[in-house]
Parts: sequence; structure tokens; C-alpha cells
Amino acid sequence: MWQYVARSEGHFTNDDVLCTTMIGEIIAIGDELTSGRITNTTSAFAARELFLAGHEIYAMHTIGDTPKLIGEALKRAIRRVDFVIVTGGLGPTTDDLTNEAVAAALQRPATLNEAILEKVRSQLQDADGQLDALEKLAWLPEGAEVLSSEERMAGHLLVHDDIPVFFLPGVPVQAQKLLVDIVLPRLAGWSGCHKYQQMRLYKTVGLPEHEINQRLMPLEQEKKVTVGYYPVDFEVHVSLIASGSSAEEVDVLFIDAEQRIREALGDHIYGTDRETLAEVVGNLLREKRLMLSTAESCTGGLISSQLTMVPGSSEWFAGGAVAYSNHLKEVLLNVDRDLLRNYGAVSGQVARAMAARLAARVGTKVALSVTGIAGPGGGTAEKPVGTVYIGLFYKEKVRDVLHHFSGSRKEIQALTAQTALDMVRRALLKDAV
Repeated sequence: MWQYVARSEGHFTNDDVLCTTMIGEIIAIGDELTSGRITNTTSAFAARELFLAGHEIYAMHTIGDTPKLIGEALKRAIRRVDFVIVTGGLGPTTDDLTNEAVAAALQRPATLNEAILEKVRSQLQDADGQLDALEKLAWLPEGAEVLSSEERMAGHLLVHDDIPVFFLPGVPVQAQKLLVDIVLPRLAGWSGCHKYQQMRLYKTVGLPEHEINQRLMPLEQEKKVTVGYYPVDFEVHVSLIASGSSAEEVDVLFIDAEQRIREALGDHIYGTDRETLAEVVGNLLREKRLMLSTAESCTGGLISSQLTMVPGSSEWFAGGAVAYSNHLKEVLLNVDRDLLRNYGAVSGQVARAMAARLAARVGTKVALSVTGIAGPGGGTAEKPVGTVYIGLFYKEKVRDVLHHFSGSRKEIQALTAQTALDMVRRALLKDAV
């Protein structure tokens, strides 16, 4: 659970109670965003992280590289929220106009930052005449404070009318790192405690939003407890916020509310806050000292990709085989040709064989397989598009489950991967196949 506390040094621990929810606004700048050439993932990341830190987002905007629009959006935001996050337009090219627009709109003339200038000079030789252009990075609005001296495009903080405005680079990985490492701690220490809160985000699979809402409706009637519902891809995330005038009061409210949520939703809750399903599966495998292998057909390696996104996955994930054709199912996974001929590649018999034969070949105690028809073509009356079999080998037994998914090819593949990982999770929780 992420619980931030306001402190002057700007640090936080997981044992503290969140203080003073702040309301913010996010402004993303760039013609590449408004034209659709690049997807604005940075604003979504920022909103999610700020929410998990206990803050509220009043509005999110995406605007082009137009100084007048940038200035208008910034002045409007400063008048109505407690903090502002601005991303993009801080680079050295002629279309990076954020700093110039801010300087004009807030009447803060551009000022040369010698530290940034020296950093630029130390990292670039002027052999190709690029230094003059890159010196633009060192001209910041008057009063701006550099967030990090380690990055060439470091971003900066400008406090205007007592409102902190954080300017972050448009490159997603840079913006995300600065947001987590610097912006969130700075916000946590910005103001004193006026109210106490605890919050947690519960991530669920296997239940529709309306069913979750029905189960938790009695909890919504409780004073000082707020419950929210957020569909995310094929999951539903449930937020719980308990508020009170003291840490003791919040503790009592939160513990009671959390117990009621867990009783209502049971093992449909796979994790909390920033946990991913792959991470949860990995933790269970590590606890049981088990290794997992995967045999994928219709998902084309998507499950393996999600598993290896988790740091340290080599401790519990042996690897996977993408056996798309029948030939590779025979050669790589040792699936009998007669099974493929008699039942077809998309069948429970083949799904079970893929999992069991892979486990035997590589020596893992757990093996997962998927075979299906992701579409948009290839379906039949007996096996329409979306027909997927998931096989699981565990505790020396193997079984398969038939699913009928719907959606685009990408959606069917993603839902198959999620359902397969959840099948492993539930088996490990129950310790039975």
C-alpha cells in the first residue's frame, strides 16, 4: 500500500499515513501528440502514479506547440489547482517552445542557467556546430529550479503564485523517472497535514465491473470511506480511500473496509497498487521454489514477454517455446502427430500435451500452454474465432480449460495471456490442479 506523508525533506515510507490530498492538472505539449503520430503515454503514467500517491487530477490536456495555447492553459491551471505537471517542449529544436511560452505568459524572462550550460558543453564537442542549438536547453524562465543535474534535459520546477509547476521532458522514460524519483517526493513534502488518509488499489480479474459494484455497494454507504471502480483493459481496479481527522481513526476505518473488500471479492483480487499479474505469479513460484515454462501458439510469445518484464524472473521462469505450426509442436514439444491429426491443433488434447511434454522435456514442475484461434480468420462453425484452450501441468497432473473469447486479434491474444497467468496463480494459491 502506498501511503505518503508530508515532510520537509520530501521522503516517504510505506508505514506513514497520507496527508493532504492535493489537486493537480496535467498538460502535455507537442504537435506529435495532437496529430496522433505518437501516443501520449506520459500523461496516463503520471495520472496513475499521482493517484496512487493520493492526489486528485482535476484535468488533463494535450495541446500543440503553440505558445499562446501553452500560456493560456498554464495560467488557467495555476488559478484552479494545487500543482501542475507540464510535459514536452523542452528540447533544443525550433518547435520546442514551452520555456518561451511560459516566460511570456507568466512574465518571467528567460534566464541563462550556467549549470545546465556547462553540462551541455561538457557532453558535446562543437565539431558539427550543434552546441549553439543545444544551448537553448540552458535558458529557463526566471526563478526556475533544475530538478536533476544528472540529465541533459533535466526538467525544472517553477513556483508561481505559490503553485508548484513541474516541467518534465517529453521523452516518456525521462519524464517517468523524474516524476517518480523527484516530483512525487516533492509534492509529498509540499504542505502540512490537514487531514489523514490511507488508500489502496485492488486489482481484480474474472469479475465484471457491475458485479464488483453490487458486492461493494454496502461499503459505499460508509462515511469517510470512498470506493472507486476503474476498468483497465480486461481487469477492474478498485480504489479504497479512508479519511479522518487522526491517524488512529483512519487505521480503524481502513482495516475494516479492506477486510470487507477482500471478503466480497475473494481470490478475484490478484494484487494491489503497482503489482502486475505476472509479478504476483512470479512471487508465488518463488515462494514455492518452482520453475515455470510456457508453450505458446496463438499468443506468439506474449506470456513469456510479460513474465520476463518482471525483474528477477530468471529465478522462477525457465523460458518458453513459441510453437505456432503443427510441425514445431511435434519437433519442439513432442506432441504426437496423431493428436494433431485426430483433434486438431486447437483442442484440449493438444493443449494438455503441449504443457505435459514441455514440462517433461525441460524439467519444470509447472508448465503452461495456450492454443487457439485469434482471428480475424481461421474460425469454423465448431471452432469459431476466439476459441482458446489453456493447458496447465502442475503437481504431476495436467488439465485444460476451454474459453470462448471475443474481440480483435490483439484483444483475444491479450485476454488469453491474462487468463492463462491467472490460471497459474489460482492453481498455486490452492495448491491443486
